[in-house]
Amino acid sequence: MKIDVFNLDASGAGDVELDDAIFGVEPRADILHRVVRWQRARAQAGTHSTKGRSDVSYSTKKIYRQKGTGGARHGSRGAPIFRGGGVYKGPTPRSHAHDLPKKVRVLGLKMALSDKASSKKLIVLDAAKLDDGKTKSLREHLAKLGVKKALIIDGSEMDAGFARAASNLDGIDVLPGAGANVYDILNKDTLVVTKAGLDVLNARLGEKKEVSA
Repeated sequence: MKIDVFNLDASGAGDVELDDAIFGVEPRADILHRVVRWQRARAQAGTHSTKGRSDVSYSTKKIYRQKGTGGARHGSRGAPIFRGGGVYKGPTPRSHAHDLPKKVRVLGLKMALSDKASSKKLIVLDAAKLDDGKTKSLREHLAKLGVKKALIIDGSEMDAGFARAASNLDGIDVLPGAGANVYDILNKDTLVVTKAGLDVLNARLGEKKEVSA
């Protein structure tokens, strides 16, 4: 499929051919859901922790005699039923990550890209470069492109001035091509990809044809 290419000032810069194997895949909610769950699970810190019965600081002496008190029989103040006692089967530090086949992850990324392309929410830029590095300048350029909440994907390296200006804009995230992922793509209204970013995506997803020339 062909799509128009724009300069940062919203002027036309020709067009480019998108590979249907990457940008023409029919999205499936179940695949996207699996990939997003896999991503978010890997991002969880897993540092939640509670003290068990053996971890709380109490004397090991029996709190009162076994029989004859008229109350229930207890042996430790650190039991879960007492205030300040250990937690029974509480959370402990662990990794929430789980495996997901690479083919499913690749397919999910293709589906996320295809979803933006099919819904006309994909913009291709000739280059993401900003000489003055000013946030005000970038805000004006993005307004001309009709971009408010977007993920901008560039090539292997981001332009320092562009990245610095974008860091001050709410709702705008920038990533190198190697960092493109399903969650961030779906989390934004618009996907903006540079020609260099398309080259990285093509190489990453199996298509070697370059488009930046």
